[in-house]
Amino acid sequence: MTNPVDEIPDEETPNHPRRAIYLLPNLMTTAALFFGFYSVVQSWHGDLAAAAIAIFIAILFDGLDGRLARLTHTQSAFGAEYDSLSDMVSFGVAPAVLALATALNSLGKPGWILAFVYCAAAALRLARFNVNQTVVGKNYFQGLPSPSAAALVASFVWLAHDLAWNPTTTAVWCGVLTLFAGLSMVSNILFWSGKSIDLRRSVPFLAAAGLALVFAFISFYPPGVLFALTLAYALSGYFLALWRWWKKRHPLVKNEKGG
Repeated sequence: MTNPVDEIPDEETPNHPRRAIYLLPNLMTTAALFFGFYSVVQSWHGDLAAAAIAIFIAILFDGLDGRLARLTHTQSAFGAEYDSLSDMVSFGVAPAVLALATALNSLGKPGWILAFVYCAAAALRLARFNVNQTVVGKNYFQGLPSPSAAALVASFVWLAHDLAWNPTTTAVWCGVLTLFAGLSMVSNILFWSGKSIDLRRSVPFLAAAGLALVFAFISFYPPGVLFALTLAYALSGYFLALWRWWKKRHPLVKNEKGG
């Protein structure tokens, strides 16, 4: 008689995903989940700057868990599902609550609807990513990634809070950006993923210097620089789509003489 334990595969296969739970990458995922939850709590208490910063910390840990899993060869089906659930809290619920607590609540029911649209879009984006990873390829994301959408909303809230903008102006622009981020997540626009970057390879000195310069700019005025960077990335996919459309409509005309 076969022992049921012997039937559990040691290696991951298409029909039998690996059941192991690895500590290091899942610890990073738990940290991301904690800061997403912390952001919701701070939004509830009205500390909007702390809530926005917590979302950025969650983004940092979310980026580390996948990298660590790949570098240490500890990917697992459990880790992938756990990461999606963590992302839903940190980059779906937390930014929606933050936007609602910041300004959207003053718009009444339309504000609640905008916050829910963002939250639902994040859920749809994560679900599509889980079942559609092999269709687009590793170099691009289909739709704005949920961490980038969360960063866009969080950086705007942080900037508006730091500059003490007029409540009406803040509410209008917060609504526009929240809707833009939500619709971008469920769009078919392609965004560069950055997964082609290999951290194990050496990089040129100029690349390292450029990275240090980016951190220096961020430290100069974090809310403003982070908002500019996240907005630029959110718009980059649309500019890339327009460029591809233009090239398709205006193909290069070859010289008839072959010159």
